[in-house]
Amino acid sequence: MPKITEAKIAILATDGFEQVELTEPLEKLKESGATVHVISTKEGSIRGWDQDHWDKEIPVDKTLSEVRVADYDALVLPGGQINPDVLRADPKVVSFVREFFNSKKPLAAICHAPWLLIEADVVRGRDVTSYKSIKTDVANAGGNWHDKEVVVHEGLITSRNPNDLSAFIAKIVEEVEEGPHADRKAA
Repeated sequence: MPKITEAKIAILATDGFEQVELTEPLEKLKESGATVHVISTKEGSIRGWDQDHWDKEIPVDKTLSEVRVADYDALVLPGGQINPDVLRADPKVVSFVREFFNSKKPLAAICHAPWLLIEADVVRGRDVTSYKSIKTDVANAGGNWHDKEVVVHEGLITSRNPNDLSAFIAKIVEEVEEGPHADRKAA
């Protein structure tokens, strides 16, 4: 089984990510020994949203055009309302998320980030959670929505909101160490 200390993890985001949903996984996964890259559709930095105002800028390590699914052992999608809504309108992002899902490696989405999973058509028939306001979106996309702090279905990890970050990050580590899920059916 792979060790978290040997893992390469991508966090895919753009301006408007919920601040703590990027910064806390970035910090905690690095502390666990993983190599973590912030990936975006643009170079430079991306700016977070902290509850009701723009806040910190986070440096982008690589652009989406510079990476391949094969480069990473897991993909993390932070939420916020703005970030996933912008990203789901980009066909290259949606294709990357779908390809990552089909690689059978751990894929984690929190808050509104399941919008990206919906757009990539990977929630149908799967157990997931999300921020409560997109529960209907998940159900309409064929997902089985659960009101739990973290839901895992064949390496697809979802959580509801920042209050769930500890459980979310712990599951990312656990799933990375379990490795790819050969039993996951492609989307």
